[in-house]
Amino acid sequence: MKFSLERAALLGALGHVQNVVERRNTIPILANVLLSAKDGHVSFVATDLDIEIAEQAPANIEAPGDVTAPAHTLYDIVRKLPDGAEVSLMVGTDGRLDVDAGRSHFTLPLLPPGDFPKMTADGFSHNFNLSAAELIRLIDKTKFAISTEETRYYLNGIYFHAADGKLRCVATDGHRLAMAEQALPAGAEGMPGVIIPRKTIAELRRLIDGSNEDIKIDLSDAKIRFTVGTAVLVSKLIDGTFPDYDRVIPKNNDKELVLDTGVFASAVDRVATISAEKSRSIKLALDGDTLSLSVNNPEHGNANESLMVDYGSEPLEIGFNAKYLLDVTAQIGGKDVHFYLADPAAPALVKDTEDPGALFVLMPLRV
Repeated sequence: MKFSLERAALLGALGHVQNVVERRNTIPILANVLLSAKDGHVSFVATDLDIEIAEQAPANIEAPGDVTAPAHTLYDIVRKLPDGAEVSLMVGTDGRLDVDAGRSHFTLPLLPPGDFPKMTADGFSHNFNLSAAELIRLIDKTKFAISTEETRYYLNGIYFHAADGKLRCVATDGHRLAMAEQALPAGAEGMPGVIIPRKTIAELRRLIDGSNEDIKIDLSDAKIRFTVGTAVLVSKLIDGTFPDYDRVIPKNNDKELVLDTGVFASAVDRVATISAEKSRSIKLALDGDTLSLSVNNPEHGNANESLMVDYGSEPLEIGFNAKYLLDVTAQIGGKDVHFYLADPAAPALVKDTEDPGALFVLMPLRV
């Protein structure tokens, strides 16, 4: 095998696939990327057995063939080459991969391409398209609430499903919930509700960053495939049942609090500086149009700050995790954020006036 291509094209393709490769692997072949040179382009495939990402780039093919080379090492070499360099890759007489660019020469060990695992990509029951902007919005509004607790594995992803004629994404870790929805695209009717794993979401988000084209989505009960230009990501899904999230979304919270998003977030960040590391609790005390934020930490002292707000209900004191408050306010696109409260023990509903298709739920803390 022998081919050459421009550094930027090689770096872009390797950058898309190499992230899926784990830094530590007990199976040596999984540390490699599969390179296949033929028909005027080179395809690159990497997998961790749960996710497979394939990408291709145009190249000058002198001798077609397949090899597998260390993914992270090859990416680091190409990344450090000068801009505009022409990179040549060929299998040498010693059975190793020779990488040449200008006066730089590298030799990398290879593993047999026949050992490289391939994920089957068939049996998809539904397919539809979403614009990159739509998919980015659905992911960004919800991914922060994905649970990292491995024992509740069914919460370790985003629940991607159709509901009430909408395409809806939901994530929760039991302490907060994020939901974003949009019009159901053609072809998504009757789609199965699937849980897309956290790592898949991270790789997909990286893949579509900066893209302005439509993303083709194919899915079944067990797998999902995203096609982004020449890149294709196939992933297994979480085999579990997502909880009935609708039961935890408050329906009767009648106390509305309207805040300036930026002012509120800055105040929470300041006051939370001395909160306990574990609970990160902060108390919100509402009286008329005054909101008092306070933290009482026996080890590090006290902090409080007052804000003028729009609130027309009876006085109320409620506690929240400061980090969760900041995570939610970071998703608010409008100038104002609306909190809907009931009592100190009831979850709060948070809405963004600029994005009626998104909502957030925060569980309170006892403070």
